[in-house]
Amino acid sequence: MELDLQNLQTKDFYYDLPKELIAQTPLEPRDSSRLLTLNRKTGEISHKHFYDIIDCLNPGDCLVLNDSRVLPARLYGVKEDTGAKVEFLLLTHREGDVWEVLCGPGKRAKPGTRFSFGDDLLKAEVLEIIEDGNRLARFIYDGNFYEILDKIGQMPLPHYITKPLENNERYQTVYSKEIGSAAAPTAGLHFTPELLERVKQKGVKVAFVTLHVGLGTFRPVTAERVVDHKMHSEHYYLPKETADCINATKKNGGRVIAVGTTSCRTLETVGTKEGCIKESSGWTDIFIYPGYQYKVLDGLITNFHLPESTLIMLVSAFAGYDHIMNAYKVAVQEKYRFFSFGDAMFIY
Repeated sequence: MELDLQNLQTKDFYYDLPKELIAQTPLEPRDSSRLLTLNRKTGEISHKHFYDIIDCLNPGDCLVLNDSRVLPARLYGVKEDTGAKVEFLLLTHREGDVWEVLCGPGKRAKPGTRFSFGDDLLKAEVLEIIEDGNRLARFIYDGNFYEILDKIGQMPLPHYITKPLENNERYQTVYSKEIGSAAAPTAGLHFTPELLERVKQKGVKVAFVTLHVGLGTFRPVTAERVVDHKMHSEHYYLPKETADCINATKKNGGRVIAVGTTSCRTLETVGTKEGCIKESSGWTDIFIYPGYQYKVLDGLITNFHLPESTLIMLVSAFAGYDHIMNAYKVAVQEKYRFFSFGDAMFIY
């Protein structure tokens, strides 16, 4: 299909997905999920398992992973004066003990209102209402904030996952360490420590970036025209050792392969902003859709994304619109598992 890049429509990225293909639970072991490989030049597709990724990588390649760790950011509590129930979702750490939060029901969270969570282990006062109806709230507590969150917080699973998670660590990558995400960088969920070790032994370099995933990842695109969509902003950090690794890989003719759209967005943000790959940090609202010229990426490991989402637009820009829409059609026919706990795709 010939895309009109000047007038891309959100509906161009729709595909029909049977509800039963939305994965509700993660597979065990992690690397037993299926893997669809897609050649972005020819459109050729093959079917493997994720542990076969080792055969798709070459010595001298560089695998870039996002080491962000998900906060157990969903808090259930009560309004101090009335005992009315409330739910907080931590979105972004602003400064000190002040966070941007999503509150439900919002009418209970007027500025000056105080709430209690976990039998008073954590208290919060709403400071102000900001854009999108979110709140700024100051938290009051004794001890370590993150340890308290681990005790009383719940994982903020996406809305399409309706089954409770038995083990919070299954919504974390095995290499997660930098706390701050409101959602997991899910392409990395397929890796086990053993698989990563085999990758390194093959001569593939493994490097890390940090991008704290915001809930805007799941925000639907409501604009009819793609260009009218406003992207959310997320904080990233690309360390010097990762920059050195990427530059050496490029110089030696190896491929730079991002694990996940978050790693991809970090690399492309730095490549665009700096004009080269070097140590960098800041906020990114980069929006990648067909017509975008990739500056860093040679390969991408990713999950299957929601219809009409910014993420399916991103992979379409990388692999070509027709190739991606065909690959998704094949994945549905072959009954792949979709979204956060679903199967994976390797685009090369």
